[in-house]
Amino acid sequence: MDFSNKVKSVLTKLINLVNTPIFINILTVGGITFFVKLLGFYKETLVVSTFGLSSFLDAFLLAVLIPTFIQTVFIGALRNIFIPNYITELKTTNKKSEFQSMGFIMVLGIVSILTIFAIIFSLYFLEMTFPGRDDTFYELIRKQLYVVLPCILFWGLSSILGGLLEVANKYFFSTISASFMAVSTIICLLFFSDVFGELVLALGLLIGSFCSFLYLLIVNLHFGLLSIHKPQKNDNVKAMMKQLPPKISSGLLTGLNTYVDQFFAAQLAIGSIAAVNYGIKIPSFLVSILMIAIGNVLLPHFARIINDNLQLAYKQLFKILKIVFFLGLGVGAIGFLFSEEIIFYLFERKEFTSEDTVVVAKVQQIILIYLPFYLCTLVMVKFLTSYNKNVFMAWASFFNLILNFVLNMILIKKFGLYGLVMSTTFVYVLNSFIYFTYTYKTYRKNVVNSIDV
Repeated sequence: MDFSNKVKSVLTKLINLVNTPIFINILTVGGITFFVKLLGFYKETLVVSTFGLSSFLDAFLLAVLIPTFIQTVFIGALRNIFIPNYITELKTTNKKSEFQSMGFIMVLGIVSILTIFAIIFSLYFLEMTFPGRDDTFYELIRKQLYVVLPCILFWGLSSILGGLLEVANKYFFSTISASFMAVSTIICLLFFSDVFGELVLALGLLIGSFCSFLYLLIVNLHFGLLSIHKPQKNDNVKAMMKQLPPKISSGLLTGLNTYVDQFFAAQLAIGSIAAVNYGIKIPSFLVSILMIAIGNVLLPHFARIINDNLQLAYKQLFKILKIVFFLGLGVGAIGFLFSEEIIFYLFERKEFTSEDTVVVAKVQQIILIYLPFYLCTLVMVKFLTSYNKNVFMAWASFFNLILNFVLNMILIKKFGLYGLVMSTTFVYVLNSFIYFTYTYKTYRKNVVNSIDV
């Protein structure tokens, strides 16, 4: 094949890819997410220029640590098993009203129990978990935590409402809801800082969470997607409830890595928590755009095809992994080379000094090393969730937690703050290899071997 034919072949493949519904959905979600994340970045630059790497910012980050942990681990787990099982429900008994009701009941139960846990933790275990600060610091954490706690309810209800929109391919409406929290925080900082005082960030988050929930509720009602009826157990509900414990366990153990890192960071110099937080902003920005765009589309997509054509599902998975890895590698390399310049232009102003820039830039460079591996792991998580392989993910998360804790103890002694992020990087890279090995083994077992037979 000569050069011109090769070019034509590549162009034809690209055109075919662009015209597929899954690519159009990914592009739609990616574009909206990019806009939402830009708002979020402006919010972060506004926050850090106002407060710098200060004790106040450390207090806020610790105040939202448990609520965001609950959202990521418990609410995220329920959402991830709700979507594929809801799709199965629509294809089988189609009792969507009963299934939706069960989803909301499970959300309310999880939120009620964990909100009580968060209050008990703040009253009796806060000083024990993050020792070495004065009483004013702990009081500030508690004040902000009590304001943020209602967000858990709004996040839980929003997760189901957003899932309904994604199942119905209404990705534009579900994705744009994330902008409310950034916009409300920006407005509070610019216009109500004097009024809200030390609660300005917490109230901005609360107002935005409520507005996001209200928006999703209105959109679901508009499209006729919300249908509530007396909950009823069937095989699909039982399957969802059966998958919830291992999925929560996996998310819990994974989320504990963040808690472990925050615990070790709190033992270091003042501003260490904020340094890690802002060092991860750029990688998180890149990861969130790609993974919201890809992940939110892939979960329902894999759930639809995995039972119909398992071989095709694996074929698409391996193709996506190649694209994601090399995309993440290229973007990560650029970010690594220009890390200090990026931090300088985005954050260095007012209370954020040149010394802060150097520290955060080095943290960012270490984190960017794991970017392509982390992205691939998240893609495999979506696939394995659709395939109900949550037990494996729970064991993998347990191994990662133990390894992260041990490496933190070893590397922090030698490298301080940088040892903390070095530990996280090593764990994520190794975890990616573990996930791929397991995924490939299931492919050999369930597809290749079955074809040979």
